[in-house]
Amino acid sequence: MAPLSSAGPGTLSFLSNPKLASQLQHTRASAVVLDPRSAAACPAPALLSPNPHALFARIAGLLYPQAPLSPGIHASAVVDRSAQIDATAEIGAHAVIGAHAMIAARCLIGPACLIGAEAHIGPDSRLAARVTIAQRVQLGARVLLHPGAVIGADGFGYAREGANWLKVPQIGSVRIGDDVEIGANTTVDRGAIDDTVIAEGAKLDNQIQIGHNVQIGAHTAIAACTGISGSTRIGARCMIGGGCGFAGHIVICDDVVITGMAMVSHSISEPGVYSNGIPIEPARRWRRVVARLKLLADRDARTGKPTDSVDEPQQDQDDE
Repeated sequence: MAPLSSAGPGTLSFLSNPKLASQLQHTRASAVVLDPRSAAACPAPALLSPNPHALFARIAGLLYPQAPLSPGIHASAVVDRSAQIDATAEIGAHAVIGAHAMIAARCLIGPACLIGAEAHIGPDSRLAARVTIAQRVQLGARVLLHPGAVIGADGFGYAREGANWLKVPQIGSVRIGDDVEIGANTTVDRGAIDDTVIAEGAKLDNQIQIGHNVQIGAHTAIAACTGISGSTRIGARCMIGGGCGFAGHIVICDDVVITGMAMVSHSISEPGVYSNGIPIEPARRWRRVVARLKLLADRDARTGKPTDSVDEPQQDQDDE
């Protein structure tokens, strides 16, 4: 399998992004997965599908299956006597399994993973290397956790007492539904009292921070470097771009798309696409934009009348 631009004889490629259509006519792939509208421009045998990307993913799963398990417990693993480990599970080198933890059938617990006391790992789940599952965390079936993920660390909970901060014990846990995937070095904090919940089918990229008591709905996808503050609820089938920040205690309804680098400071009650932030500009133009914003702020300070919108040229001319 290979991308259109570098595919050669004996390889399979696909086209789903119209921006790459120009590469199709020059591809040397032996076959291409694409939609019927692009078939006429394809120089190779084509497998037609209304959803080429999804079909390509299914084919890739057949051609590149997961490595089979080697059931058993590595000699260097440390397993508490009270832990329950299914005979079909694989426990890797230097893994640690805590008291009364339960590892279900056909699980992979990779090298140097830590499974806390009373944690439950559902069937067919795979934890790569150095994954930490804290005490009482519950994982559903077919969960995939990539290296360095930390599930169930304490949430950021402190009470102010004079000039000091008093730690609030985080007595909740984390519940993760079936078919969830969590990327490398992503952290999901345990709840303060209730549990932090990630519903079935959700997909989390690398280096995401999920605060305590957050709820993420079914089949929501979140790109890398997003931070979600405590007690925020995100609905089902949402798509969150990379580098977004969410304030705490807000609610995002189902079927919301938030573009990358957005700062979400309030609840969203209507499905749709939402953006904020200013796209990149040449430095000289950016400095002029900032200067203009400062002029507007200065004008408001002089007149005592706030500007409702910067996109009002007639209003600006009248004021000047």
